[in-house]
Amino acid sequence: MKLPVMEQFYTVQGEGKFTGQAAYFIRLAGCDVGCVWCDVKDSWDAVGYPTFTPEELALEVSKHGCNIVVITGGEPAMYDLTELTNAIKATGKRVHIETSGAHPIRGNFDWITYSPKKFKAPLPESAAIADELKVIVFNQSDFDWAASHQKTVPEKCLLYLQPEWSKREEMHDKIVSFVLANPEWHIGLQTHKYLGVD
Repeated sequence: MKLPVMEQFYTVQGEGKFTGQAAYFIRLAGCDVGCVWCDVKDSWDAVGYPTFTPEELALEVSKHGCNIVVITGGEPAMYDLTELTNAIKATGKRVHIETSGAHPIRGNFDWITYSPKKFKAPLPESAAIADELKVIVFNQSDFDWAASHQKTVPEKCLLYLQPEWSKREEMHDKIVSFVLANPEWHIGLQTHKYLGVD
């Protein structure tokens, strides 16, 4: 089994519960969700990217001292990640995934960041196993979207509202007001962009 990889890199997790912690990112190529505001549209088409076996990726992961490996995309759940996650966990590291939930989540994960999108319907079974719900706020209607998806995730699931980067100045105050009125939600920021790191 080989997986198409757009890029892999060692950096600081910029979003969600593990913000500020060192992490190794594996960005798989291929996505059929098609968010209009996606900041990695080059990842949509998997053709032309190098492919790696789970063992090759786990070997690269093992060279770094962090405890967290994040599998992202693209849409990583397009692939069965069981072999990859098992290979990485054999190195002693945690395995996280960031997914829209539009495909079955297959693999051995320690943390699931579920970020449903309007462009391709998420699966109820993805919501049911989410550890973290991340809703990207692009316009006012996204607050209702967030509230509707809150009802689909487990009670223990962490809830984050994150402004779409190009609309952050416009949406920050609205997000603050929403969180003050709904304190179970957290404000999520792309701190890696503020820090100027990948």
